Amino acid sequence: MSKSHLPYTGRLFARVLFGRVVAVLLVGGALAAWETAVAILHTPVYLVPAPSRILHHLAVQWRPLLAAGGVTLAEAMAGLLCGTAVGLGLAVLITFRARLEQGVLSLAILVKSTPIIAIAPILTIWMGFGPAPKVVITALLTFFPVLINALTGFRNVDEAIVEYLHSLDASPREIFWHARWPGARPYLFAALKVVTPLALIAAVVAEWMGASSGLGRQMWVAYTNLNMPALFAAVFVLTAFSTLLYQGVVWLERRLLYWTVSGN
Repeated sequence: MSKSHLPYTGRLFARVLFGRVVAVLLVGGALAAWETAVAILHTPVYLVPAPSRILHHLAVQWRPLLAAGGVTLAEAMAGLLCGTAVGLGLAVLITFRARLEQGVLSLAILVKSTPIIAIAPILTIWMGFGPAPKVVITALLTFFPVLINALTGFRNVDEAIVEYLHSLDASPREIFWHARWPGARPYLFAALKVVTPLALIAAVVAEWMGASSGLGRQMWVAYTNLNMPALFAAVFVLTAFSTLLYQGVVWLERRLLYWTVSGN
């Protein structure tokens, strides 16, 4: 049977399976090349450890690493929810009150332009070494893409639909819920694909500035002791969490906006 005659679900499964196999082969090839290069060049372990050493550390210390990853994940998700809520709320406010756009966007750009690495120590001094400053920093780093994408989505609505709703004497709120909000959802998911992995990075950076737990704390301790296998192991865990979160957003988009995802 030719590919064109395969059922849609069969073709989709084959495509997804092929993508997974390619990804595994690429990652495996990169790790093998890394291992070979370290062995040939006799690179000291305190500079670049071999993947085998890193995986050994992961196998031995997986419980503490997962516990630390859970702390960072919780901080990142709390900050992401706050940042998304603020960005989405500001976009809705500008949509209904266009006169506020210049002031709101100016303030948002000012916050976005402020280096997080500069304000992280200040927030740590103000809020302590608990999760609060990490949540705030993550929210500050993630709200702007949500704001811009949501505002773009609210405005890039089909004018024919808006005119039709106007002809039915629909209120601005009804136009928002029936036209602008559905049209903005693909833009929101595009923003979430960017900010979800970014939230974990923001939480780790904040933990580097001062924390009692989390992956950032694990990395800092490993760095100060030149324990490169532990440092790289924490990076591997962070990468795995980021990948899982990104795939979770992609899965949710396919479930909620299945008509916008190409299946050809």
